[in-house]
Amino acid sequence: MTGPQIVLIGPMGVGKTTVGELLADRLGTAFRDTDADIVAAQGREIADIFVDEGEPYFRELERAAVRAAVQEHGGVLALGGGAILDESTRALLGAHPVVYLSMDVEEAVKRTGLNQARPLLAVNPRKQWRELMDARRHLYAEVARAVVATDDRTPEEVAQAVLDALELKEA
Repeated sequence: MTGPQIVLIGPMGVGKTTVGELLADRLGTAFRDTDADIVAAQGREIADIFVDEGEPYFRELERAAVRAAVQEHGGVLALGGGAILDESTRALLGAHPVVYLSMDVEEAVKRTGLNQARPLLAVNPRKQWRELMDARRHLYAEVARAVVATDDRTPEEVAQAVLDALELKEA
C-alpha cells in the first residue's frame, strides 16, 4: 500500500498535530498536517481564509490538500477537523489506516475555549461543538479503522493507544 502509514482525523483541538508528531517520531517517519499545508500555500491563517473567502472556498482548498497529501506522503498525516465532510475525501481514505481521535464536549470546550482561530466555534462554543459533532461524528466513524478517546490522556498515552489499535511497532 502506498500513502500514509497513519491518518489522524477528529475534531479541532483534539490533538491531531501533537499526537501525529509523536507518532512520526516513534515510527521514524515524517509528519504532515493538511491544515499547515493550506496555510503555507495560501500565506494566511485558516481563520482568515474563512473570513475573507468563506467556508466553501476553504473546503475546496482542503479537498485538494488532502488528495495531494495522501498521494505524496508516506508517514503520519493529520487532517483538518472538517476534511471528512467531503464524500470524495472519505472515499479516498477508505484504503488507508485512519484513526479517529475523539473527545467529549467538556474536554473540547476546555481545549478550544473561545479561540478566535477556530471560526466555527466563535460564538457559543458548547452549542456549536455539539452541532458540529452531531453532523460529523458518524462520518469520522465511517472512515476510521479505530477510535481512540483522548479524554484524560496525555498525548503520549494517546500515541501509544493509536499504535496499539493499529498493531504497529515503534521504529
